[in-house]
Amino acid sequence: MGSDTPAPLSAGAPQQASTVTVTGAGGQIAYSLLFRIAAGDMLGPDQPVRLRLLEIPQGMRAAEGVALELSDCAFPLLRAVDVTDDPRTGFDGSRFALLVGARPRGPGMERADLLSANASIFGPQGAAIAASAAPDVRAVVVGNPANTNAWIASSAAHGVPADRFSALTRLDHNRALAQLAARLPRPVDEFAGVTVWGNHSATQFPDIDHATVGGRPVRDALEETLGGVEAAQRWLDEDFIPRVAGRGAEIITVRGSSSAASAADAIIAHVRDDVSGTTWTSAAVASHGEYGVPEGLVCSFPVRSDGTGYRVIEGLALAPRARSRIDASVAELVAERDAVTELGV
Repeated sequence: MGSDTPAPLSAGAPQQASTVTVTGAGGQIAYSLLFRIAAGDMLGPDQPVRLRLLEIPQGMRAAEGVALELSDCAFPLLRAVDVTDDPRTGFDGSRFALLVGARPRGPGMERADLLSANASIFGPQGAAIAASAAPDVRAVVVGNPANTNAWIASSAAHGVPADRFSALTRLDHNRALAQLAARLPRPVDEFAGVTVWGNHSATQFPDIDHATVGGRPVRDALEETLGGVEAAQRWLDEDFIPRVAGRGAEIITVRGSSSAASAADAIIAHVRDDVSGTTWTSAAVASHGEYGVPEGLVCSFPVRSDGTGYRVIEGLALAPRARSRIDASVAELVAERDAVTELGV
């Protein structure tokens, strides 16, 4: 597949159109996502794009309808829209592969059934990326279980460096920021150093131990606002952590359907920071053994980027409480990986 390091997008000079493939293109998240990509929100206001809408046969009509609407918007940056149900065609020349579509958990479906069903989706998609995507392709897995689906796709993408695959935990990161901003209260853009560790699941650990607000430790601000060390820790353990982890279920209960616009916004931010650079955010990336996470496991870490891909921020001290929560989430990821391996898919 070419070089190990993708080139950053350069500003100023006229750009060749970047092909962006979106799977599950007829679904709600894609509907909130595709128009923003075409408008330049993800790759920048000077970066033309060609959109590839990849769907299963049953979803083709919906995807074709989205393609008609994209055309009717007359976006200056949009060079073409292609709709297909063939993965190799869908990923042909793709520089950005956004794997949104996945098999949801149905009534009576066991965890092993869900993993097997998604392996049969993400394995072939990983193979198709290896066969036909651009040499510098970057793939972001959104469909749940996102971390393990990213591991499945990467494992099947022979010749593509594992570092090219990531899973979305930016939505969890954004949810953590929003909860902190509301509680203190302070503007979201005053916060830095928040981290989501582990799996995109109920075991995830949103961590504020290295976070600041206006240059001041978040923990100090919480203790002052809530009336002491014990009150602050109680809020973190009983309100903040479970609400961030359970926000998706809360939205389903209130809205009647799952997060769409907020998920799309997180995808935009994840890719934008990856290609433009950032000093600190959260993303699930392939471990190289950082913080004791088994090598190859796709785990959420604090990450930075210089525009050529996310790298784990190393050397952070972890309190025993944090270490315990991270270990529990990593253990869940190991169990999911092992279950997929045992299924032989």
